[in-house]
Amino acid sequence: MTNKALRLQTLSEDATVDFGRILGNTLMPGVTVLLFGDLGTGKTTLIRGIGDALGVTRVRSPSFTLVNEYYTARFPIAHADLYRLEPEEVEDLGLEEYHEAPFVLLVEWAERWVNPPERDVLKVFVEARGENERVFDIYSQGGGADLVLQNLRKALKDGKVNPCAGLQPALD
Repeated sequence: MTNKALRLQTLSEDATVDFGRILGNTLMPGVTVLLFGDLGTGKTTLIRGIGDALGVTRVRSPSFTLVNEYYTARFPIAHADLYRLEPEEVEDLGLEEYHEAPFVLLVEWAERWVNPPERDVLKVFVEARGENERVFDIYSQGGGADLVLQNLRKALKDGKVNPCAGLQPALD
């Protein structure tokens, strides 16, 4: 079952990175994050923040390599970019193996993955509203993803994180 869980707005690239840091601190192995959005909406920027929270010093978009792996002190990350692939080519990547292993799997252009996992998944829809404003609609699908979302809400509500000005709940 998929539930709309959270809508956030960022007003700058820095705020999007900050949101990624907050999300990165709540992730756990076995959770897949599927990112949906047009070119230039900030998917890689969000992942840069996730990587920063976990100690990855340089996140690179895997547009040509297709999948980058990062090994952190907490858990390994697999970052896939499906932009250059046709949906039938995605199955050959073996992304489900990352989902089933103790990785966090981050997938840009997830709409190209015809048969993504159905459990332990966060779906993040990114919408650009102008040059700097972004709206993130986040849905969870069971298991670890529900716990990640619960922890994300708590982190945002409790103020235990330090989001910069420009990260706020969306009004609509």
